[in-house]
Amino acid sequence: MVETLIQLVVYLVIAGLIWWAVSTIINVIPLPEPIKTVINVIMIVIICLIVLYALLGVLGHVPRLSIR
Repeated sequence: MVETLIQLVVYLVIAGLIWWAVSTIINVIPLPEPIKTVINVIMIVIICLIVLYALLGVLGHVPRLSIR
């Protein structure tokens, strides 16, 4: 159980770092407004999938990825 919670925290930290990095890059690069909106929507979908995968891992419905 502790291992699963640690994995959940790691997934959430990675999702947060991806969100921060892409948001920062989008604000630095001058892009037209429709492209910024599309990138934000794609980011939200990807972050939601990462969080959903992490939560399903906590519930035990997704097999853990093990590297051996």
